[in-house]
Amino acid sequence: MAPCNPGTTNAATVLSGRRPAAGGEPVFVHIKDFRHPGDRPRPGQRVSFEVAPGREGRKRAVRVEPAAKASRQKAGQPTRATRHAPRQPPAWSTVSRLALPAFVFMLIAGYALGHPPRWLLALYPLASLVTFIVYAVDKSAAQAGAWRVSERTLHLLALVGGWPGALVAHQVLWHKSAKAAFLAVFWVTVVVNAVGFAWLASPYGQAMGLQWGKVLGR
Repeated sequence: MAPCNPGTTNAATVLSGRRPAAGGEPVFVHIKDFRHPGDRPRPGQRVSFEVAPGREGRKRAVRVEPAAKASRQKAGQPTRATRHAPRQPPAWSTVSRLALPAFVFMLIAGYALGHPPRWLLALYPLASLVTFIVYAVDKSAAQAGAWRVSERTLHLLALVGGWPGALVAHQVLWHKSAKAAFLAVFWVTVVVNAVGFAWLASPYGQAMGLQWGKVLGR
């Protein structure tokens, strides 16, 4: 198959399946050979196409499209087809894929080797559920142009234990998953939360927990 060539066409001859002029040697082209069903030729319109052998040795134009659209594609500008193409879900990064298994390991190790507060076992799933719902509300508000949840609130929810739910929301809802500045702060909250859990599981955290328990019990 020959590379793309520029040429001009006549709408009537394309629709009837005869040979239009192609800026040089005539080349056979049919309406079905246009790359996009919505493209319809106009008289004198410049088109871009590839040449393939046709019947009786005649050249045939395939993958035909308006020259302006072809030039936009080469320049990297979006066409109608690419603008309306379905979005692809963001790929899980290596850190994202490892974060949740590491979180489960942290909980198991923490309760096996130390004595962090039992209420943390309820805090993490509850905070994650609330955080996921808040992300969903914020995404819906963004699409509707309504009042938005502040990023500070989202980070605070992640910090207090809702970061697993936020991480799932990034991937499932495709929300806040491509904003580098937001993600940088998000991962800081994850690290701070993990450090806080480790401290609560340590003897120092246990001792302070007992002290606070005595103070609150008075």
